[in-house]
Amino acid sequence: MPGARSGRQLLRQEVVDGIKRYILENKLRPGDSLPTEPALCEALGASRSSVREAVKILNALDIVEVRHGHGTYVGRLSLSALVESLTFRGLLSPDDDFQVLADLVDVRELFERGMADRIVSSLTADQLDALDGLVQRMREVGAGDGQGFVEADRAFHALLVAPLGNQLIGQLSVAFWDVYSIVAPHLDGFTHADETATIAAHQSIVDAARSGDIAGFTKALGEHYAPVRRRLAEAQARPAGQG
Repeated sequence: MPGARSGRQLLRQEVVDGIKRYILENKLRPGDSLPTEPALCEALGASRSSVREAVKILNALDIVEVRHGHGTYVGRLSLSALVESLTFRGLLSPDDDFQVLADLVDVRELFERGMADRIVSSLTADQLDALDGLVQRMREVGAGDGQGFVEADRAFHALLVAPLGNQLIGQLSVAFWDVYSIVAPHLDGFTHADETATIAAHQSIVDAARSGDIAGFTKALGEHYAPVRRRLAEAQARPAGQG
């Protein structure tokens, strides 16, 4: 029985790899349609059940998208599976949940500070105005409107790296931000950022970028992330049960 199960898993993985290979060899793009299930079975030499299982796996990874009643298409290839995995890890692991968040903060800051010169030189006047608008949005909604504040904060950091024109950095930056925002509220002893300080930090980032001050931009980013690291370190050092 174990051998049969192992063989079935191997076959399923072969079909998964076969579908991915088909997408690559045919140079399909997100949104392009895949062959029908019978056609895939014939092309891959696989049974319908194996193809269905493989499509389910690829659908969960956003490599393909199943549109019921219409067919199967190449997916958006987003990082949704990564977000789900990291979020679950952060919520599940009591020993390293704070470390997960600390690592995410490091990566987010690495993207923004490491590309500071390119970001500052590439931001357009319209993008700078949009960043200012998002900071104003934070002021208007306040931290009391949790969802509105969070959405403005997320949009700010997404727009900040947009001028790089690097889709992977943009997707990763937003993905790590999403994991952080989901996990942080569930951690005992972790206090949230002061609303006024958070807004001021974002405004300093925009002001430095608008004036073309790369050193000031980098400094503002450091000042933005430093309190988050400090709160994480304090929460991690706090004895269990002291929230």
